[in-house]
Amino acid sequence: MSVKGFKDLTVYKKSFELAMKIFEVSKSFPKEERYSLTDQIRRSSRSVSTAIAEAYRKRIYPAHFVSKATDADMENSETQVWLDFAFACNYLDEQTKIDLENQSSEVGSLLHHMINNPGKYGAN
Repeated sequence: MSVKGFKDLTVYKKSFELAMKIFEVSKSFPKEERYSLTDQIRRSSRSVSTAIAEAYRKRIYPAHFVSKATDADMENSETQVWLDFAFACNYLDEQTKIDLENQSSEVGSLLHHMINNPGKYGAN
């Protein structure tokens, strides 16, 4: 694997892109959701990328690498729940929800690869 840093990881790029899409979509959420749904979905979606960066930096310690990668997976799952709430509250249309969920599922699949194959990411 020819990776120079965490920003070169496909999973990082895709998680960052998803977080930015969620940021854009969440700009249209009602003001009364600012401190609950809006902040929570932005936080969890951004936490996926940050946990990936942390995992990458811990890759010489396989258990720490896997722990951080599972943190990223947890945040990705939390983001999916917030997407469910946003859709149920009619803040997202069905196609937007499907598109964001599909992206999140792809990130999840890549994270599961990291968790199950730490050696491929430089973890000893």
